[in-house]
Order: sequence, then structure tokens, then C-alpha cells
Amino acid sequence: MRFPRSIKPFRGQLEMAPFLSVLFLLAILLMFGSSLVFTPGIPIDLPEAAELPGTANPSIAVAVDAEGHLYFENQIIDEPRLQEKLAAAVDQSKEPLTLVIQADKQVKHESTTRLALLARAAGIRDFYLGTRPKVAPAPRTR
Repeated sequence: MRFPRSIKPFRGQLEMAPFLSVLFLLAILLMFGSSLVFTPGIPIDLPEAAELPGTANPSIAVAVDAEGHLYFENQIIDEPRLQEKLAAAVDQSKEPLTLVIQADKQVKHESTTRLALLARAAGIRDFYLGTRPKVAPAPRTR
């Protein structure tokens, strides 16, 4: 039994519109998925540590970059003004506050000690050094 053929081999020109639409769609997805977007903030490289204790008290974060500049509430600040802000935060809080110092790896110990003494003068008794968790190596597959 013979079936009639209704399919003919393609012998015309190739249509470019579908290929271009897929290409533009891929370009749009790559642009939105790329990491070329500016991320605001202060570039601080925190040291790695694992399983350090935390605090149950409310905390205030102060960042110190590699050049020793202090940042409080995402704004650069000098030491006398920082002490005023910390003292005001202690006065407003009903519970004792804890200072979290987010210091870059390059910051000298003298800067973190000076910041801890500044917080103690403002009325904050506890402070912790901010770290980022250790990255576990990927498991080996055989």
C-alpha cells in the first residue's frame, strides 16, 4: 500500500525572524542575569570563622574599612559623632546593647580596640567582631 506524500523537502530561503527573536530573548536574559549591576555598600572583607557565639541582646553594627574609616548606619562618621550616636542609642534602648564591629581583614588591632573603648564610654558593655562563615569545600566525587 502506498501513502501519498504531502511533505516536500525545504528548498527556499531560511527565515531569519525566529532566529533573531530567540537571539534577542537570550541577550535580554543575559543582561538581567549578569552581575554588572552596582551593589551599594562598603567593600569590607570580613575574616572567616566558624561556630563563634552570638548574642541575644539587640545589636548595633559599626563597620571599619581597610583605611580605618568608620561607618554607622551606612554613613561615614567620625569618632566624636559616633560616640554621641551610640550614647543616644543606649538611652533609647530598654535592653543592654551589643556592638558588632565589622572590621576588614586589613584593619589594625589598635582601631578595633579604640572603637571598643569608644563604645564602652557610650555605655555599651559587650562587643563582638563580625565574621563571615567558613566556606566548606565541595565534596569530592569519584
